[in-house]
Amino acid sequence: MNKYLVIINIRTFNVVAIYMGATFAALYFDLRFSYDLTLISLAIIFPLVFTIRAAFRRRDKALEYLSRMKAGLMTVYYCFQNSGKITNEQKNEIKDVLVEVPKTVNGYLLQSGNEERVTAILKQAFDFIQLHRENLGGGFSLKVFRFMKDVHQGIENLKAVNKHRTPISLRAYCLAFIYIFPFIYIPSFLHKIDTDTPIYILYVLMAIKGFILISLYNVQDHMEHPFDQNGLDDIRLKDFELDL
Repeated sequence: MNKYLVIINIRTFNVVAIYMGATFAALYFDLRFSYDLTLISLAIIFPLVFTIRAAFRRRDKALEYLSRMKAGLMTVYYCFQNSGKITNEQKNEIKDVLVEVPKTVNGYLLQSGNEERVTAILKQAFDFIQLHRENLGGGFSLKVFRFMKDVHQGIENLKAVNKHRTPISLRAYCLAFIYIFPFIYIPSFLHKIDTDTPIYILYVLMAIKGFILISLYNVQDHMEHPFDQNGLDDIRLKDFELDL
């Protein structure tokens, strides 16, 4: 149940309070005017839809990169296991290194740091190949490096997804209009409705409208961080570790 409430935060209460306060002010001062809300609605809906779609696209790309990394590591593992040119101890040594790679990458994604540890664990795999290059043969080494390229590419792309977000200015612009919207919308709404409408209905409607808008914004905000394991749609990083 807690995960379903994760989109509710202090921002939610602030927006609902602002919408309720704007409703009270409009009723108290009898503020009513006719205004075309199409443009002001687009100012909120368009950036919300754009940023949510962009955040989901980033998440899908991250899944693709994680899958590419895991597939590359599994292929390298099978290459070494099928090789008759190294001992079982050496096979276990490289297996331990390969198993540690996704764990280290997951640690980086969860903490948004420790890039040096990711680089160090990848270097261990490279050093192992270089150390046993004569036994493995040049052709085998080149084949392994080709698969390791997929691993490196997946990891570097994950770093880019983790560091670079959807446009910050657009999200800030969207949030600003969510705060401003009730002061324009509510007088226009009052101008159109029947004056006999119960006041409590107005408060409920405005509170719901504010809650919906800020909840959509919060959903997008959680999608900005698909690795932190706090949202319903976060990527299960454990699924991409090697279970050998």
